[in-house]
This record gives sequence, structure tokens and C-alpha cells, in this order.
Amino acid sequence: MSRAQQDALSRTALGVFRLNGQFLAVSEKLAEPAGLTAAWWQVLGAVLREPLPVAGIARAMGITRQSVQRIADLLVREGLAAYEPNPAHRRAKLLTPTEAGRTAIRRIDPGHAELAALLQRELGGQEAFDETVRVLDRLSAALEAISAHVRDPQDR
Repeated sequence: MSRAQQDALSRTALGVFRLNGQFLAVSEKLAEPAGLTAAWWQVLGAVLREPLPVAGIARAMGITRQSVQRIADLLVREGLAAYEPNPAHRRAKLLTPTEAGRTAIRRIDPGHAELAALLQRELGGQEAFDETVRVLDRLSAALEAISAHVRDPQDR
């Protein structure tokens, strides 16, 4: 690997880490009036269209199953989500939002729409916004494709 490649990888990683922090901060602000945290919003959002098992949510979000399980249990305890039987797997129940959970998500929609409009304008329009999404998707797919080739530190 050349020094230029390493530098590009480092700049990319630092940029993504910074973006993650920025998205979490703005998400916390948007979610707070609805009585949610960014993490609760993220997990509820993952099951709005269809119920999913915790492992499926974790895969979609790229985080650990244990993290999602902890949040899912909190959402159920707060009455914002419920577990329902999974016909495909007896032990892996499906998480689904309750009406209270859907109502909380709807409370976020105005702020979410405003943020999307501001971000679109700041990026220079819808075409630029769409290109940003494509680049991030491409980066994610590339990392997924090569992740099997990255050695585990314990294997060295």
C-alpha cells in the first residue's frame, strides 16, 4: 500500500467518524422532543415498514446484535415496541413498533424534513444530495466486500 493510499484511507475514516458524531448529535436533538434517543429512533425506524428480528436490525444498521437487543428491550419496556412471534424462527422474535412508537416517530417528521431541506440546500441541490448518498453507499459496499480480507488482530 502506498503512502497516498494510507493517507486517503485515514482521511476517509476520520471523515466518516466525524460524520457519525455529527449525525448522532443532530439525531439526538431531533429525537428528544418525541421522548426518544437517537438510538431508540434508529431501531424503531428499522422496523417501521416491517417487523424484523434483532439480528436483522443489527445487520441492517451495521452494529452488534447485543446493542440492538438492549435497545429493543428498552423500547418494549417503554411501550414503544413489542415482540411478536416469528414464523421463520421460533426463538428469534420479531420487533414491531406499537402505535405509541409510531406516534413518537411522527413527532420527529417535521424536524427531519427541515433538516433534509437544509442539507439539500447546503449540498447544492437534490442532484448533489443524491450523489452524496451514492458515494456513501459505494463506500459501504466496498468495505463490506473487502471486510473478509482484513485480518483479525488476534490472528497475527
